[in-house]
Parts: sequence; structure tokens; C-alpha cells
Amino acid sequence: MPALTTILSLQSDFEKCFIREDRYKLFLEGIGVTIKISLLAVFLGIIIGFIIAICNLSKLRLLRIIGKIYTDIIRGTPSVTQLMIIYFVIFASVDIEKWIIAAIAFSINSGAYVSEVIRAGILSVDKGQTEAGRSLGLSGRQTMFSIVVPQAMKNIFPALGNEFITLIKETAIVGYVGLMDIQKAGDFVKSATYEPFMPLVGTAVIYFVMIKILTLILGIFEKKLRKSDQR
Repeated sequence: MPALTTILSLQSDFEKCFIREDRYKLFLEGIGVTIKISLLAVFLGIIIGFIIAICNLSKLRLLRIIGKIYTDIIRGTPSVTQLMIIYFVIFASVDIEKWIIAAIAFSINSGAYVSEVIRAGILSVDKGQTEAGRSLGLSGRQTMFSIVVPQAMKNIFPALGNEFITLIKETAIVGYVGLMDIQKAGDFVKSATYEPFMPLVGTAVIYFVMIKILTLILGIFEKKLRKSDQR
């Protein structure tokens, strides 16, 4: 009967942690917050990363220095520290929703890593492509944006997808600024029920399912890009 006792105990814990007092709504709210932050952060992060990548590849020494300082500082400090500085210092007196501030913090962090991915992708494009564009009368900027960047984006798509996945998991620290994300919801339920196992396992399962769905979606897009290359 020990197995039956364990099953009944788990069932009771599940009911207490997710059903009683509609605690599952906390996790639903947390999922929404996590998705909002991640989507905005990855969008802004790609923009920031592209700008920094161009700076790092620029012929102007000042732009290269700016790009290097940015990537060195961001990659050399913890994301939780960056989040707290941006929230409690930079945006302390600004009336903006918490999740937007968190998304800005994560986009700044992600931009440093995305910039290196984009820079490597641009450098991976054969130099002959640039020479061909210039021979057709295109300017350096036109060649970069019309020929080099589109090819580079196909090469770096898997790495950008991995960055998106990493970003979703990193948002688990937004509880430090009082946001009710998935991890914070789990912590809240754990404190309210004094049951650590079920809330933590539930949190892990939610993250796993989200990441798995995203991985499948990214895999579909990657296959489509490969088919377009074969054509």
C-alpha cells in the first residue's frame, strides 16, 4: 500500500498547490508575464545586437571601442545585477510598467550576445558576395543590407533561436523586482502551502513545456530556411 499512499499524497499536494484558492491562476499570470518580457526583450535585443555588431565591424575606431566596451561590460556582469541597476537606479523615478523595464534590461543583456552572433554571421559570408555587390555598382551600405545581411541571417537563425530560449529561462530572476512571473508564482505557492516539491516541479514542467514548444516552432522555421537555400 505504500504506492497508493504516495499517490494519494501527491494528489493532495497537487490539489493544495494548484486547485485550492485558484492558485493555478498565479502560474497563468506568470506565464503571461514571462512571454511578454521575452518577446519584447528578444525584439529589442536583436535591434541592439545588430547595431553593436555594425559598430564592432566598423572601420571607425571610435565605434569599435564603443562596441567592445558595451559587450565587455554586459557579458562581464551578472544579468540579475544589471536588472536591479536598471530597475532601481536608472528607471527608479520613471513611471513605466515593471515588465517593460524588465524587458529593456534583458534586451540590453541579450544585445551583447546577439551582437557577437550577428558579427560572426556577417563574417561567415564569403567576401566574394561583397565584391560582387560592389561590382554591380552598389554602395557599401547597399551591399551590406541587400546581400550580406540576408545571407548572414540564415546562418545565424539557429543561434538566435538558442538565445531566445536562454532568454526565457533567464527571466526567472524578475521576481527580484516584484514581478509575478512563473518562478515567482512557484515561490509564492511554496510559501503559502509549505509544500516545496509540487510548486517547484510544476514550475520546472511549465518552463520545459514552453521551451519544447518554442524549440519545435524554431525547428519548423529552420527547415523552411534550408528548403529555400536548396532551391
